[in-house]
Amino acid sequence: MDKLFGSADDALRGLIEDGMTMAVGGFGLCGIPESLIVALRDTGKKDLTVASNNAGVDGFGLGLLLESRQIKKMLSSYVGENKEFERQYLSGELELEFCPQGTLAERLRAGGAGIAAFFTKTGYGTKIAEGKEVREFDGEHYVMERGLPVDVSLIKAQVADKAGNLRFNKTARNFNPLAAMAGKVCVVEVEEIVETGAIDPDDVHLPGIFVHRIVHNPTPEKRIEKRTLREVN
Repeated sequence: MDKLFGSADDALRGLIEDGMTMAVGGFGLCGIPESLIVALRDTGKKDLTVASNNAGVDGFGLGLLLESRQIKKMLSSYVGENKEFERQYLSGELELEFCPQGTLAERLRAGGAGIAAFFTKTGYGTKIAEGKEVREFDGEHYVMERGLPVDVSLIKAQVADKAGNLRFNKTARNFNPLAAMAGKVCVVEVEEIVETGAIDPDDVHLPGIFVHRIVHNPTPEKRIEKRTLREVN
């Protein structure tokens, strides 16, 4: 099966519908599928529920979808870099489900592994646990969290072979493999495409069985959230 598409728009054509659930890889602006997010905005599809560590920044990353009012609900662990996110949430325009970072990661992994639910200590005794089942194991209390399968995943990798086997670049690995696993359909944006077998098997971070569509973006912007420079005396 040919997984390569000529553009991000082509890779999403016929795939996105109103009201879908989605997982988007990345951590802040690190390892985000830049061109796929723009293509998602350009579909005009709305009422989306998006699971992602955060929502980018104003005017970039998932912040673009907040500006266009296409996201109905976010499942995130951190929202501190986006003023439009804050404004929409406080005004009641945007639904938000806060999820501890490790719990969000495990919910995505569980969703991809066919695990319906799991128990974690994280969040016990806080608002995170309200309305959720709590059980005691060996004298400790655990909160039940549901696995998080989604309709479509959008992720970013450094290298893909034509079968969809992926290699991520250092910390850009972050949420991307977990988001990929959670999606019924996974679309990956990559900087380099090589022949099948060119990635050493020990160097494959995510096997191609999880990847359905590939789009090549050799020159992503890779914007930096907060640039910190050393003062020169």
